[in-house]
Amino acid sequence: MATTPAPEQMKRPMFGWLLHDGFVVTQRNLIATTRVPEVLFFSLVQPVIFVLLFAYVFGGAIPIPGADPAAGAAAYREYLMPGIFGQTVAFASAASTVGLAEDMQKGIIDRFRSLPMAASAVLFGRTASDVLRQVLVLAVLSVTGLIVGWRIHNGFIDAVCAYLLLLLFAYAVSWIGCWIGLHMPNTETANTAGLVWLFPLTFLSNAFVPLTGMPPVVQTIAEWNPVSAVVLACRELFGNPTGYISDAWPQQHPIAYTVGSCGLLILIFATLAVRKYRQSA
Repeated sequence: MATTPAPEQMKRPMFGWLLHDGFVVTQRNLIATTRVPEVLFFSLVQPVIFVLLFAYVFGGAIPIPGADPAAGAAAYREYLMPGIFGQTVAFASAASTVGLAEDMQKGIIDRFRSLPMAASAVLFGRTASDVLRQVLVLAVLSVTGLIVGWRIHNGFIDAVCAYLLLLLFAYAVSWIGCWIGLHMPNTETANTAGLVWLFPLTFLSNAFVPLTGMPPVVQTIAEWNPVSAVVLACRELFGNPTGYISDAWPQQHPIAYTVGSCGLLILIFATLAVRKYRQSA
């Protein structure tokens, strides 16, 4: 009696498997965002409030070194906007932390585990979707900045490079957020853990005030802070006032330092997050 040979199981290349499954998870996360529009709405409102608060409340009280004194608050608004951009994309990490913790709490991650998909695709999809949301946030922020007096002076190509640097930084910190989220037992804890380290990271930088007024120790920390580098790089690319630039290497080469630090953060925390994801139950 002839036996029917078992069908040969299809094999997918590892890299193509990861890209395909990551794209599916990204699509799923973006669709989930449209189902809860309140989350997207408040993620757009918060940075706009920061722009209006700093531009009209603190703008006239913070002088910018090297800027025309006659410009006054107008100079600070141009100085401010790249700082707001940097702070906003840094907070993409908190979205990754809460989103991943929520999926774990609801059992969605367990469903993903039961499917024949790449283990790391869930994390790649989470980080990619969080970065894509930042495109809309940056667009709204840019319009808000134009309304309050911010301008791009160095042309289209440099502006595109600045936005790409911001998205690269958002992608890097999203991996940090994923790693933190995998350690959280619930969304309430994740919400706190996702924000508690971001405030010192963004405020110990040149995002809102020049480095000249900081104590020496704090100034040194701010000089090597990746947020300071990405903000300074954007100011140079947009042609906005840069304020005081120290002799520290990150301040002299902000674009190179931003790319290098983002690559290092992705390498470290993507490895840690994927390992934690495979180990967690």
